[in-house]
Amino acid sequence: MDHKILETARALIEEVGYPDLTVDQVAARAGIGKAAIYRRYGSKAEMAFAASVHGQELPPLADTGSLHGDLLALARTFHVRLSAPATQYLGPALANELAMNPDLVTRFQNTFLAAEQANFAEIIDRAVNRGELAAPVDPVLAHVLIAGSLSAAIYILRLPVDDEMVADLTTAVTAGLTTLAGARPSHGHAAPGSRGPREGG
Repeated sequence: MDHKILETARALIEEVGYPDLTVDQVAARAGIGKAAIYRRYGSKAEMAFAASVHGQELPPLADTGSLHGDLLALARTFHVRLSAPATQYLGPALANELAMNPDLVTRFQNTFLAAEQANFAEIIDRAVNRGELAAPVDPVLAHVLIAGSLSAAIYILRLPVDDEMVADLTTAVTAGLTTLAGARPSHGHAAPGSRGPREGG
């Protein structure tokens, strides 16, 4: 049923666009009740985001042999998805709903964001094992630096982000993470996928 909902939502977004999409339309075409959709997705924006961005599984994580190469491959995947026409509507719409709905924030963190952060955690583990990073760094920080920067550039600053900019951003993030790991080798880090409060005042 999940596949049917997302496939139908994707088709309707392509036909009518996100602004004119309704949950009623998806339910009618998929031949299921609206309640079944709302049990899975808390809103139209969450459903559409899942269909257009995260309903399509991320490709297998590239193992390029370097921290920069692995981050660049993932950054390029994010760039393609975030700059897709449907996502141009969905990103801001979902951000709006997240600001007003704490339950949606929790679901978003436990599903979409957790999956992305797991990729960053694996990339960082590889880099530590190869000796590129002197110590682990928080994968959430890496996620913020790359995905957050791309989202801001595309949705807020409305910049014409191209592959050169993605590559430059990745180079800067790689340098920053390497410096951070070397500067704080003995400090504790949050567990992969979560950033706890800082200790002390």
